[in-house]
Amino acid sequence: MWGYYLRLALRSSGRSRALTWLVIVLIGCGVATCMVCYAVFRVTTGDPIPSRSARLFVPQVDNFGPGKYGSGEPPVTLSYTDAMAVARSTLAEHHALIYGATWVVEPGDERVQPIATGGDAVTADFFPMFAVPFAYGSAWTASDDTGRAAVVVIGRKLNERLFAGKNSVGRSLQLDGRAYRIVGVLDAFNPRPRFFDVASQGPLSAFEDAGQVFVPFNRAIDVRKAPQYDYCSAVAPGAGDWQGYLHGECNWISAWVDLPTAAGVERYRDYLQAYAAEQQRSGRFAWAPNVRLHGLMEWMSIIHVVPKVSSLSMLVSFSFLVVALVNVIGLMLARFMRRAPEIGVRRALGASKRAIGAQFLIEAALVGAAGGVFGVILTMLGTWGVDGLFESGIARLVRIDAGLLALTLLVAVMVTVLAAIYPVWRATAIQPGWQVKING
Repeated sequence: MWGYYLRLALRSSGRSRALTWLVIVLIGCGVATCMVCYAVFRVTTGDPIPSRSARLFVPQVDNFGPGKYGSGEPPVTLSYTDAMAVARSTLAEHHALIYGATWVVEPGDERVQPIATGGDAVTADFFPMFAVPFAYGSAWTASDDTGRAAVVVIGRKLNERLFAGKNSVGRSLQLDGRAYRIVGVLDAFNPRPRFFDVASQGPLSAFEDAGQVFVPFNRAIDVRKAPQYDYCSAVAPGAGDWQGYLHGECNWISAWVDLPTAAGVERYRDYLQAYAAEQQRSGRFAWAPNVRLHGLMEWMSIIHVVPKVSSLSMLVSFSFLVVALVNVIGLMLARFMRRAPEIGVRRALGASKRAIGAQFLIEAALVGAAGGVFGVILTMLGTWGVDGLFESGIARLVRIDAGLLALTLLVAVMVTVLAAIYPVWRATAIQPGWQVKING
């Protein structure tokens, strides 16, 4: 029976080629527009570290005071004073302090020019906390942190550039004119979005590649390595005023804590509240304690890691699809109503409404599948051209995969069948007696 309906659908499509092709084009364009925007949207809203995101939290302490931010949210980064309070706490399984900086790498070979590269000053817990993979060696130890050891972990790209991808652990590297011993080389580590240091690197870094140089946090403090970005509540420290960074109200350090249980989250939130209250009593804060402890995904939403253009494009593309479907409904209605005499004769010969409706829905699904194939072609072309609409850092992350292509076909068939429901209902509601009489 289903094979018979399929043959009827093919025969009908051949008789109404103009309407069929018009429906295919509308469905293909509407679905492709949505799928291209969805491909961008899933890149910008995806979980950057799904295996651990549920236990990663960002502590925030308001050291600026009410009125600085209209939302009431504390600053997204911490001052050095508040970051040290995070480091002193033993409530978290891991805690990481991070701030971004630019380093001048001197390979030690006169034939190779110095390289300016981005990187981060981080505490030792950074690596296990974010499950950072290593190709060679490992992270430094907590004692290296406290001892301000001149060690460094480099990224895979930098290792390939300087050491042809070979094991460089134990070799020396000059950073800003100082010698550092390489203790580890990262494997592929490039989470998207780049969540871990976006607050201290600046909002434009969310979809850039991760840095290639990681040095101990305390070592960077010891050599007075200036942060790439800072946010100050009062007067920004002047050039060379390192004490202003350490003891003023400048926020430039990202902090993360690893809290695997809900009870641990509550205890840590109470700790932040008590710490802020203590700062108020000491006279540092003249306002009520204002702290936050956001989970990773919630925090990315709050600091608007996802570009507004991504969400807006999804809304616009969905609206375009709706407009296309309205037109498809009209075309389907015209297509089926033209066959009213055929429907009347079949009904008079004993065909049920359900049988005719099933035939027309199969016909709609067939047309939708053809529209899906056209949509797949347009989606592939569209994803190659997204760099004209979105930032290059986002555009180069958009990928065509089997899942996206399968979803394009599925959506095309589903929306076409949905669009056909009303025309099918109207067509099957025709009274066979009237159609037979008129046709006769």
